[in-house]
Amino acid sequence: MSSILTNTSAISALQTLRTINNDMETTQDRISSGMRVGAAKDNAAYWSIATTMRSDNAALSAVQDALGLGAAKVDTAYAGVTAAIDVVKEIKSKLVTATEQGVDRAKVGEEIKQLQDQLRSIGAGAAFGGENWIAGGAADATIVTGFTRGSDGTVKVTTASYDAAANSLFGDYDPATGTVADDGLLAEVLAITLDGSTDDAAVAGFLDNVEDNLAKAQTVGSTLGSLSKRISLQEDFASKLSDAIDKGVGRLVDADMNEESTRLKALQTQQQLAIQSLSIANSNSQNILSLFR
Repeated sequence: MSSILTNTSAISALQTLRTINNDMETTQDRISSGMRVGAAKDNAAYWSIATTMRSDNAALSAVQDALGLGAAKVDTAYAGVTAAIDVVKEIKSKLVTATEQGVDRAKVGEEIKQLQDQLRSIGAGAAFGGENWIAGGAADATIVTGFTRGSDGTVKVTTASYDAAANSLFGDYDPATGTVADDGLLAEVLAITLDGSTDDAAVAGFLDNVEDNLAKAQTVGSTLGSLSKRISLQEDFASKLSDAIDKGVGRLVDADMNEESTRLKALQTQQQLAIQSLSIANSNSQNILSLFR
């Protein structure tokens, strides 16, 4: 039945056109943003997961920065320890020289004094960001190593600690004078005094002290080396984890541009056909009018 009051064909064609236009708007949004889930209304579950993981990834990025800072502190301390070990070895060599008959121990003592001053200089210079881990560490040093989220939604920052006080080669560092105290693990080396009156027994005792202090310094170096290795591994893991999170979020919310561009082309064709169909439906009333002529 044809009616001039109700054009059912036009109504149907208009509904189809509206649906196509809505689909085109959605597809165009996906193409312009590159995301198929850009808001909660698109997919509430995926949107929630993606938002949480992006937040966690931002925290992980901060952890990577903290790891870089921690690595710099460890590397600075390790450089100081290895430099100090080299100087202590040189002092040991001078003491061995002093055991030889006919050697001027006063001159050897002057050389050792210069080496001791070099040790103090190393202790004062091995600081990064205002922290000196080999001179007068008063508290445990802490390095941020990770960020985790539990199954219940709780978050936690993981850390690694380093006992700077127990592993201090030198005593307190005074930034006002740029000096360190002589009461750290190398205290006995820094206390050596050699002159013309020093006897063989005293030299032998100094050698024992140097050997003991050298072993302590090497232990500190090993501890710092292990911590440096852990930080390096954690940095690598954090980088890979960040990339994995980005890929995972992408799988949930990113649009397939090949698919969307193909869909857009199809919708544009459907839109043209719907417009043509609506035009034909609207012309029906004109056809009815021609019957009365």
